[in-house]
Amino acid sequence: MTTTTQTTLRAGVVALDVADLDRVAGFYRDALGLQVRDADGGTVRLGTGDRELVALHARPDAVPAPRASGLFHLALLYPSRGDLAEALLRLGRAGGRLDGASDHLVSEAVYLRDPEGNGIELYRDREREAWDWQDGSVAMATLPLDLRDVLATARTSDPAPTAPDATTMGHVHLQVADLVPTRRFYVELLGFDVMTESYPGALFVATGGYHHHVGLNTWGSQGRPAVPGARGLRHVTLEYADATAREDALLRLADVGLAPEDEVEDAPVVRDPSGNALRLALVARP
Repeated sequence: MTTTTQTTLRAGVVALDVADLDRVAGFYRDALGLQVRDADGGTVRLGTGDRELVALHARPDAVPAPRASGLFHLALLYPSRGDLAEALLRLGRAGGRLDGASDHLVSEAVYLRDPEGNGIELYRDREREAWDWQDGSVAMATLPLDLRDVLATARTSDPAPTAPDATTMGHVHLQVADLVPTRRFYVELLGFDVMTESYPGALFVATGGYHHHVGLNTWGSQGRPAVPGARGLRHVTLEYADATAREDALLRLADVGLAPEDEVEDAPVVRDPSGNALRLALVARP
């Protein structure tokens, strides 16, 4: 497998449609420590430092569709193990509860849900030198995580109310209806590299040799496309590092009849084969 050596494409802002905007925004602010960057009528934008990470849009009439294609989880990446430990303390102080915790070899992660059931992962990466590559694929697993050992690395028992400025959207994991057209769409058309297909019913893609910027699975959504107007995922922003890479992707999409259906904040929006909306933005980041 040949992979790109630079991060030319990655996950960015995740936009969600929520029924109770105040409650959900309060969770991302108080339990996760994201800062409110803008609140305008029916939209609240939250992030860290100079980054917007989550955009919440009020949709009181939207109904949940948990078994359809859509968001599996958004994943906030912390700069260090100590920062992840302090995120756990911050979450506990706000009354948050975990759904699980896993050692994935390349990372350590905990899982939870926001008040409307949207999946969230909080994680930290191990050093890339410790990642194991087998036949061109990165080795990943789901092993028990020792939360006590993680918490022991916290630098304080009373962390700041806000997440570190260096916290980013490490990856996004989507539910899809069928992996075969999904693989072609994300790899051949958008420009991602396959990082691993070791999990049955799942595919992990990235650029720059990262373990994954986008995860894709059919574990609960096989044969079920996204439901228009449902609560949950509104769109995921995918960030291209240069204009040529994005233009090439748009041309490939147009060649197979998948021209953008809309534009949001000066960026075209396309849908993957399962109906998940993707905003293709041009964002230069180090």
